[in-house]
Amino acid sequence: MANNNLAVLTALDNAKTQWYHVMAIVIAGMGFFTDAYDLFCISTVSKLLGRLYYYDPTTGKPGKLPHHTNNLVTGVALVGTLTGQLFFGWLGDKLGRKKVYGVTLILMVVCALCSGLSFGYSANAVIGTLCFFRFWLGFGIGGDYPLSATIMSEYANKKTRGAFIAAVFAMQGMGIIFAGLVSMIVSKLFLDFDHSPHFADNPVLSTQPQGDYVWRIILMMGAVPAGLTYYWRMKMPETGRYTAIIEGNAKQAAADMGRVLEIEIQAEPDKLSDYKAANSYTLFSAEFLRRHGFHLLGTTTTWFLLDIAFYSQNLTQKDIFPVMGLTSKDVDVSALREMFETSRAMFVIALVGTFPGYWFTVFFIEKLGRFKIQLMGFMMMTIFMLTIGIKYDYLKNKEHKWTFATLYGLTFFFANFGPNSTTFVLPAELFPTRLRSTCHAISAASGKAGAIFSAFVVQNYTLDGSVPKIRRAMYFLAFTNLLGFFFTFFVPETKGRSLEEISGEDDGTGAADKSPDNNVKESI
Repeated sequence: MANNNLAVLTALDNAKTQWYHVMAIVIAGMGFFTDAYDLFCISTVSKLLGRLYYYDPTTGKPGKLPHHTNNLVTGVALVGTLTGQLFFGWLGDKLGRKKVYGVTLILMVVCALCSGLSFGYSANAVIGTLCFFRFWLGFGIGGDYPLSATIMSEYANKKTRGAFIAAVFAMQGMGIIFAGLVSMIVSKLFLDFDHSPHFADNPVLSTQPQGDYVWRIILMMGAVPAGLTYYWRMKMPETGRYTAIIEGNAKQAAADMGRVLEIEIQAEPDKLSDYKAANSYTLFSAEFLRRHGFHLLGTTTTWFLLDIAFYSQNLTQKDIFPVMGLTSKDVDVSALREMFETSRAMFVIALVGTFPGYWFTVFFIEKLGRFKIQLMGFMMMTIFMLTIGIKYDYLKNKEHKWTFATLYGLTFFFANFGPNSTTFVLPAELFPTRLRSTCHAISAASGKAGAIFSAFVVQNYTLDGSVPKIRRAMYFLAFTNLLGFFFTFFVPETKGRSLEEISGEDDGTGAADKSPDNNVKESI
């Protein structure tokens, strides 16, 4: 079948980069912009929530979210994301990518607005309502992972497919930057207009009513980019690969892709039978295990291990920033001032460390390949986190805060110029059309399981910012990254090959023929 490809598939594989590719990147990427904003803005407001709703006047100290409540507030959206990934990933293979693509955005818009409108007669009631809506917000976010990755991989040509998928995911970096930027601007605006008489006398108590508006505005802002993207998502046609191979409608696939590519494509319905036969096996079959068992093991384990480190970095940075000396201690500043400083530090780290890493992957993924970038990223993260752990006593001194910040920023850089990008790209390329969205969803859900582990377990080691806890956490995260390095050998290199060649839909072999040993030889 390798020399008997459908014309629509050949056209997609060999198409020059056109305007529709750029539009697809923006439309899919704005979902990830929203995802990142919604997931990471909670780090900027969680301390404010504690100071607003859990102040104990008998102690005279700033209020803090109770330990388990903090874990729930920061982690519940991740639980929703995991379940949403599995549900929408499966649905994307059953009903088609486009039919469920808009539903995820509607959920994200509604739940972002409702999160900001959380209500209740007590602190626990407000937090409970917030957690309820953030679970469903995460559920919608989860659907964006497999659907966006699958749509972009099936639209792209084989020479730039990795760069296009990575560019979609790179919008996550923009979302993290804007989470810090919006939080910084809103808190600063309210700070500048706060002329409460008690502000100068007791900054610890200066939290209401200004603070209650601030966190609600920040959470509700996540609805804006998702709402703006909805119309354009509904205008996108179903991917040609799904329409032809799964729905068996070569004529419609040729018409849809011919319209966006602005060329005439031959339908060739007589060639569909071989492709449908190559997609006949199910996820729980011996055939899938033989062809793709090691690939799924590789994508799930590496994403799980990566997200333990990546989300631990992001969710606990509010506790590490004071140790670095980048923010003031809570007893010295008002709640809004503390939030402003935390957001500012988060913005700077994201701008100089997180954001460039994503785009380095975009620019180099087709030159170096997915395999080498993932190995390099895991190894560099291991080295930098181990260094922070070993030298923590030295780094925590204020005179070395910029050395600490540099090392900490480099862990973010190599997470994104490394496995945080490639673990998103590879599952969108390795698996057959009928199971592509589902397998990406399983891989992504495994990653979110790692994120949940970081929210509910790793945070226990850094919540109070104590030296022994942070050092132990860094040692542990260095070890998880080292494991990720070794599990990367279960995934093959995919650059420069068509999706059907990689998955084995072209001649029944494809990536399944490439053992980890052959993969290493080919990539080195």
